[in-house]
Amino acid sequence: MFQEVTLHQLPEFVKSLAKKLIHPIVILKGDLGAGKTTLVKELVKELGCTDEVSSPTFGIVNELIFKDKTGYHLDLYRIENPEELAQFGFDEYINSGGYCFIEWPEIGMAYIPDAHHSITLESLNNTTRKITFI
Repeated sequence: MFQEVTLHQLPEFVKSLAKKLIHPIVILKGDLGAGKTTLVKELVKELGCTDEVSSPTFGIVNELIFKDKTGYHLDLYRIENPEELAQFGFDEYINSGGYCFIEWPEIGMAYIPDAHHSITLESLNNTTRKITFI
C-alpha cells in the first residue's frame, strides 16, 4: 500500500496505519529529512504511548512506555558494522516482544525477523511524502 500524505494529513493517515500493524517490528527507510521520526512520533502516540518521542540518532535507542508494554525507537544511522549491534544489545530489543521502530535498518537486516513491517518515505516536496507500507 502506498499513499501521498501531507503533514496536515499525517495524523489521520497514522490512525489507519496503526490499525494495520500486525507485527511489533517496524523498519523505516527514507532519506535524511524524509520524516521517519515524525511518523514514529505520530504512530506511537496513536498506539497509546505518552512519552515525548525524539530522534535516537545519538543515543541509538530510546525506550517508549505503552499502556501494557515497553517499546523501543532505534536509529542505526551511526552504526558502522554489524558487530556494534551486539555491543548495544540489538538482538534483545528486537526479541523483546515490544514495539521496535527502527530507522536506518539496513545494517541490521540480517537480524530482523521476516515478520516485520516496512515503511518507506519519499519526499515529493516540502510538505508531501509518498509513504509505502508493507
